[in-house]
Amino acid sequence: MEIHFEEQYLSDLYYKGKTADKKRRFQPDVIRRYKLRIEALENAAGIEDLHQIHSFHCEALKGERKGISSIRVNDRRRIEFTTHQAERETVVIVCNILEL
Repeated sequence: MEIHFEEQYLSDLYYKGKTADKKRRFQPDVIRRYKLRIEALENAAGIEDLHQIHSFHCEALKGERKGISSIRVNDRRRIEFTTHQAERETVVIVCNILEL
């Protein structure tokens, strides 16, 4: 899958391992797991592959967040993302990291 980031801090966390955004600072373990989850999204053939990894708790959100999916970074944080089909590849847009 192809990965895009909705916010600059999400891209910085993945590529640089840190962000200049002082409101969005994370512990090193959270950043390490975030990078692993983004790599898993890149390597997955489709969202269905993520459902098979039980520790990700991949789910489609409901209510106000309908149309957004999420996977867990750890037991306290999740990554929210949207997907759409572009030509032959699924495009994932990483939206946010939220504390549960």
